[in-house]
Amino acid sequence: MTNKISVTGIITCVLYFLSVGSFLVTKSEAALTIWELMTVFSAPVVLFVLLELSDLLSIASVCKKAMSVFMACTCALTGAAHIVNITVTRRLINEGVNVPDYFRIGFWPSVEMAVDYLAWGFFTGLAFLCVGMSGSGSVKHKRIMRSTVLLCGILCLIGFLGAVFINENIWYIAPIGYGIGTMVICIQMLRANADNC
Repeated sequence: MTNKISVTGIITCVLYFLSVGSFLVTKSEAALTIWELMTVFSAPVVLFVLLELSDLLSIASVCKKAMSVFMACTCALTGAAHIVNITVTRRLINEGVNVPDYFRIGFWPSVEMAVDYLAWGFFTGLAFLCVGMSGSGSVKHKRIMRSTVLLCGILCLIGFLGAVFINENIWYIAPIGYGIGTMVICIQMLRANADNC
């Protein structure tokens, strides 16, 4: 199961970043929709990756439950923000309604962006920290995975806190944690599983 979840995680991260790149190049509505749907889809994938990693690192049950709650918050909040943007905000804009920027994704300050930052920065960061701070084992690959997941959590929280309290551009540290970091974790899980075979 570890290999399937890890490969799914890697593919999801690659598709996510391809969808981001596609939107940045084309600026089309279709590319934006794909990017937003990939964001919504990515949250449960990260949850499954962290559940599998929790088992590999033998983290405490209470920490695994806390991580699951935090990632459930990520799934719910990012789903709400992006589905509202796709089905309500953008539809109103296409109908000629002057929707204020503070109700739109891609603008700051914005209600929808704040919800998304809360999801991927704050709650995902806490989820990563729950796994990284609780894992045990002196085996080298477990220590490396714990360090990686801790770093991911710290980057997510820095991105969130920086965007909210200092400068919105600090947010871009967070996707390194939850995007690139998840891909690195999946690769590490594949290697650890191969070593155990």
